[in-house]
Amino acid sequence: MKWLIKGATFLLIACLILAALGCADEEAKEIRVGVIGPMQFQMGEHHWMGATLAADEINAAGGIKVGDEYYKIKLVQVDSNELVSPADAATAAERAITVDRVDFLMGTIRSEGAMAVQEVAMDHQTIFMVCGSSETKMSDKVAQDYARYKYWFRVTPFNNTYLGMMNFTLVGMVAQQVVAQLHTAPKLAILAEKASWTDAIVAAAQTILPTKGIQVVSEVWRPSGQADDVTAELLAIKDSGANMIMTALSGTVGIAYGRTWGELQIPAASVGINVMAQADDFWENTNEYGNYEMTLNVYARDVELTEKTAAFMDAFIAEKGQTPTYNAGTYDALYILKEAIERADSLDQDNIVAFLEETDYIGTGGRFVFDAKHDVTWGPGYVTGVGVQWQNGELKGVWPPADGSWPTGGPSVTYAGIVAYQMPPWVIDYWT
Repeated sequence: MKWLIKGATFLLIACLILAALGCADEEAKEIRVGVIGPMQFQMGEHHWMGATLAADEINAAGGIKVGDEYYKIKLVQVDSNELVSPADAATAAERAITVDRVDFLMGTIRSEGAMAVQEVAMDHQTIFMVCGSSETKMSDKVAQDYARYKYWFRVTPFNNTYLGMMNFTLVGMVAQQVVAQLHTAPKLAILAEKASWTDAIVAAAQTILPTKGIQVVSEVWRPSGQADDVTAELLAIKDSGANMIMTALSGTVGIAYGRTWGELQIPAASVGINVMAQADDFWENTNEYGNYEMTLNVYARDVELTEKTAAFMDAFIAEKGQTPTYNAGTYDALYILKEAIERADSLDQDNIVAFLEETDYIGTGGRFVFDAKHDVTWGPGYVTGVGVQWQNGELKGVWPPADGSWPTGGPSVTYAGIVAYQMPPWVIDYWT
């Protein structure tokens, strides 16, 4: 009998302690968000850091309010390995949803990996917010089969069509400098990695740029996204007589390209998309030969896109020691998701989708509004991106220009902190 009394006393005390801690009947409420990306590479690291900063801020402020309850965000890191093997991304997403029990997914960069994750997420009717791939095939599926693909949204970057338009705008800006400083007609070579997302950009460049007075070299150079030597390609471009190179590079080949382009002093101004050149370690990784490389980007130090940009940049740099690449758009994605959940006042995926579609949010990268295909809107007053250039060890914003002119018409766009573009000195010497 004595042992029964002691046991009952022990259980009573334990229950009282648990009740006092608020965990007698239920676990702490949380919303599990899977951050999926190539975590062994810069892009995945920035996916994770952007989301971590947002989650810490949201949780510190109480969390996400649903009804009368608050939920804390629990991030789950999901290594997609997509830069090495895009097929691995689908397996990682499946595990995240079925084993790790994530409620939402955000991230990915390589289009083949992102499309694979999209199918898995749609199978499970799980909201998936892309923060890295521009492939239009994903947004086209929303229009083609809304019932299945409505759970998919793209936060960053804007889609291939807009990406191409901005790319051509940056090319046009440099072409004007070719005429003004080299006193010759622009002649462009295209160097684009072998990947789904570059196909449309290459095709459009070959069609559109000649109508803008820019001659395009007939041969297109298509190295692997993970190539570590592009010497042959760059020497062939030099032999082609091109005075400009338009890049479309998202993989680690961007480092090999920037280093070799500068080291060999290829007499062609480089402009386009080079994701590796968006990060601070590009300078060191190219042994400083990446000077004057120009790429489109979402962020640039000292360039304030909105009233939220500077604080985010400062926090990211303080934590990571690097300027965020566009993959850190998981920061905005998490806030967009939070707002949609709170406006829906529900954790039901279908209800949240309806409120995500009504998003009108001022984030760190601009104003986020989704179109009918769940793509982020690009243009004046929305998300525009910036053109950046390496200038003596610093990544500077050089577009939009000071006059704010927009390539497709409409309102002007200007941001504080933009500086003048610099033509590589060896290019000037070679052609003049």
